[in-house]
Amino acid sequence: MTARTVQAIRHVGFEDLGSFAPVLRDAGYEIEYIDVAERDPGDLDPLAADLLVVLGGPIGVNDHVAYPVVTEEIRLLRTRLSADLPTLGICLGAQVMAAALGAEVYPGPAKEIGWSVLDLADMPAGNPLAALDDLPVLHWHGDTFGLPRGCERLASTLLCANQGFSRGPHVLALQFHPEVLQARFEHWLLGHANELAAAGVSPVKLRRDAERYGARLEAATAGLFSDWLVSLAPR
Repeated sequence: MTARTVQAIRHVGFEDLGSFAPVLRDAGYEIEYIDVAERDPGDLDPLAADLLVVLGGPIGVNDHVAYPVVTEEIRLLRTRLSADLPTLGICLGAQVMAAALGAEVYPGPAKEIGWSVLDLADMPAGNPLAALDDLPVLHWHGDTFGLPRGCERLASTLLCANQGFSRGPHVLALQFHPEVLQARFEHWLLGHANELAAAGVSPVKLRRDAERYGARLEAATAGLFSDWLVSLAPR
């Protein structure tokens, strides 16, 4: 049987698929990372992969002049999302997806960096993020976005009305970071040290909260992500 393929667009090395990687491999996917510092995502066939994932990073959708790769990602996603092919966005990836679907991306009222619970939306068919109910998750962003037309809001926080959205079974965008691995969290603290200092956020507290909640988050998101993969219709 031919393995299914996932292409993961990666902006910085330590913001990878994290806890999602073993779930993908167990589900029969071959993982290919597209590191945008080395490979132009505009050269990708937007329809080729069985699943496309756009990961997080320290730039924003509105940084497209300084970082033209953002424009290339939006173009790529417009084509893929128009074809309703399985697509997942995390943090920056969710913002790029929102922009590709015509929603505005703009600065939030304050940077949201830290561990806190989501306010999950009540949905008649059940919320795909239900496994995260009352479980603190990692937030690490300054921008937010409007809810794209035709999409359903999945979760919110006090600082961010749209923490996630879906469009049917194939399109999932998550502003927070469900994929973070506790064992690799120090990479985040070191890699974003300047941002933490500028925002006045304590790496000591972030590290302590990662130790407190990380393992529970990994277990919950493994089940959540596995269920979402099962829901995807085969091509």
